[in-house]
Amino acid sequence: MNAKKTTKPEPTAPEAYAARANDIARLIDVLQMELEKHADAAKGDPKCWGRLGDLGKVRSDLIDTVAFMSGMDREDVERFLAD
Repeated sequence: MNAKKTTKPEPTAPEAYAARANDIARLIDVLQMELEKHADAAKGDPKCWGRLGDLGKVRSDLIDTVAFMSGMDREDVERFLAD
């Protein structure tokens, strides 16, 4: 008895690209929702400086991400933000 092996075809590069781009868009949406929740929590505890540290970490990671995607230096992204 020969069992026919079925293999899932690998996605094409455009299909994989579209899937990853969709994931990134969804993550950006989630990030926006989390920023809104974080802001509400910060309003409820205005003396807490820890949340500022949270945003500093997120900001730093996003600067690195933008620098990577754009081919810019981190310093150039920081100058852009300072303008």
